[in-house]
Amino acid sequence: MTHARMSGTEQAWAALGGDSALLAHVGTSSPDGLLRARLPAMELARSAVAVCSLAAAELAARRTARPVPQVRVDDGAVATAFTSERHLRIGGRAPTNFAPLSRFWRTADGWVRTHANYPHHRARLLATLGLPADTSDDTAVDAVAASFAGRRGPEIEQTVYAAGGLAVVARTPEEWAADPRSAAVASTPLVARDRIGSGPVRRTAALAGEPLLPVAGLRVLDLTRVIAGPVATRTLALLGADVLRIDAPQLPESQDAHSDTGFGKRSAELDLGSRSGMAVFDELLADADVVVIGYRPGAIERFGLTPESLAARRPGLVIGRISAWGHGPWAQRRGFDSLVQAATGIASVEATAGPENPPGALPAQALDHGTGYLLAAAVLRALTEQHDEGGSRLVTLSLARTAAWLLDELPAQPDRRAVAVGSYDPEKWLTKTDSPLGRLRHALPPVAFDGSPADWSRPPGPLGADAAAWLTA
Repeated sequence: MTHARMSGTEQAWAALGGDSALLAHVGTSSPDGLLRARLPAMELARSAVAVCSLAAAELAARRTARPVPQVRVDDGAVATAFTSERHLRIGGRAPTNFAPLSRFWRTADGWVRTHANYPHHRARLLATLGLPADTSDDTAVDAVAASFAGRRGPEIEQTVYAAGGLAVVARTPEEWAADPRSAAVASTPLVARDRIGSGPVRRTAALAGEPLLPVAGLRVLDLTRVIAGPVATRTLALLGADVLRIDAPQLPESQDAHSDTGFGKRSAELDLGSRSGMAVFDELLADADVVVIGYRPGAIERFGLTPESLAARRPGLVIGRISAWGHGPWAQRRGFDSLVQAATGIASVEATAGPENPPGALPAQALDHGTGYLLAAAVLRALTEQHDEGGSRLVTLSLARTAAWLLDELPAQPDRRAVAVGSYDPEKWLTKTDSPLGRLRHALPPVAFDGSPADWSRPPGPLGADAAAWLTA
């Protein structure tokens, strides 16, 4: 099946099972010079936000018995939101988005990309070289560069992953397409949608006033980290849900990342490996409407929390699940946007010409952000279906499958080699908010329809600072 004659929004809406007639409700504005790339990064971004906005508008219409509101997609807001972590300021301070050991490295046969933003991933990378975790960044960079320069990429990839670190070979799109790992991902839909159990129809009325909040009164358990999953739950919080993020106390997370993706949410720590922690989780699950899982496959399941068991314990639940690599040989591997860009050939396409130049990157972590908005859209559409028919729903996405969408299915740029130079002033789509973390400068939400909220109802706070309990109804 070819998607060449369909826009990205049409493709994504079809993948979500949406009624094509509703696409007439979507309007866009398109300033020039946004997310310039050889690959159609702006088309991906615009499409993901458009279908998320349309899914929100559709659910709002269902829950209020009103006509579907008109959707407004502003490319400036979209581009700013897709680079939100770069615009964030916390008390005037810019966050650190990539650590010194998160980069491309020359190898004997090409390039590899590592990710070492988290201390435990950094320590495991260094351990493969016999270096202690407290090695200085300057020494570590020199040591990794010297070691990798004399080794082949596949051996580095295998050795670092075996040690619990993260490194992938930078492949071309053709090399990735010929790989069994690619075939496993390409055989899956952009959005996998399954009905996994019975459950009652829930028709809680949305708030009828302004702003219009499609998921008001619904409760979302947020079991996600880093960017993609938190972007999805941040969007559900914008639209009125009571979102409670749960983190394990023993697993380090970036406060800076949460300062960008924690808007509208509360954050609590809970050890699911303890009897008391699981008891609290069971209480939360009993009153949840949605669970969003952003851990690699197997991480949550080891606590007995499979989608099927969650739906059995809470009939009518909607479950959203996201991972880096999707199905296949790498399904249970850790992964991040930058690694998926390298492995799938995106970085190769975006490289600057020249044999000594490293692979490139998209102008945003578009796989993370794009998959996050698609996941929010899938949850919203599942809630619409649940509103109509009842039952428990499971929606599944991955960064690698979104990469395939970008590489092979979205309408291609007129000339991949001709990367136009463009710029825009993001100030129109930025705002400042006081928070427990200090004064924040942050991107405004790009999801918009007639009557939608213009900003989140609350700023982020410190990770783990809230009680593991739902807000009082």
